[in-house]
Amino acid sequence: MRRHSINRVRKKRKKLNIKILGTRGEIEESAPYHAKHSGLLIDDTLLLDCGDKRFLHYNPRAILITHLHPDHAYFVRHHAVAPIRNFVIYAPDTYPGLDIIVTRKPFTIGSYHITPIPTVHSLKVRSHAYLIEHNKKRILYTGDMIWIDKKYRHLLKPCNAIITEASFFKAGGMIRRDKKTGKVFGHTGVPNLIKLFAPYTPTIILIHFGAWFYKNMPRARAQIASLGKEYDRTVIAGYDGQKIAIH
Repeated sequence: MRRHSINRVRKKRKKLNIKILGTRGEIEESAPYHAKHSGLLIDDTLLLDCGDKRFLHYNPRAILITHLHPDHAYFVRHHAVAPIRNFVIYAPDTYPGLDIIVTRKPFTIGSYHITPIPTVHSLKVRSHAYLIEHNKKRILYTGDMIWIDKKYRHLLKPCNAIITEASFFKAGGMIRRDKKTGKVFGHTGVPNLIKLFAPYTPTIILIHFGAWFYKNMPRARAQIASLGKEYDRTVIAGYDGQKIAIH
């Protein structure tokens, strides 16, 4: 009698597909693959930030805005709300002419579980990072920031990847303090962000580059890689159109 072997079929682990749409901060400088403002597409379903009107062509199921600055929400600059009326939009604040869902608690869009995490960045508008969970994958997208308060950091561990800004490379970045309220605002430096996020993820992806990156891009990439080695993490300089699969 012939004995047949039993082949065990392993269920494939579904990956999370990220497409970086824009990596340029609110600056005059521009370069190939670093020309569009902030935008990140997840599984052709969720659009995180919309710094360029053309990102709407991907027809996402929902748009998640980290904060209402024009390089993250193009309509703030152009006051052009008509093209995005048909999309579901989440943001930390409302905006005239748009039916924005303002939420500070976890919510779901289909099979994606989303947790808004407050960040410190601006005096005039609120800002959120978004923790996206799907098929046991977890990524964090921050937008611009100085820091995340300690009381929220337990939410970050562990993340498969963290996507954050790179407006300033120097330690400390550019942080200012309001004379009346004492509140800080601005951007921290890339070294500070790497130090902050290294305990929570093996992979950090930098976008939203400031002028420092454009002055000498090969040198800038080398500096970024060096920081990764210092913290024993993979630190990537993202670019417009880059596709990354989170396994």
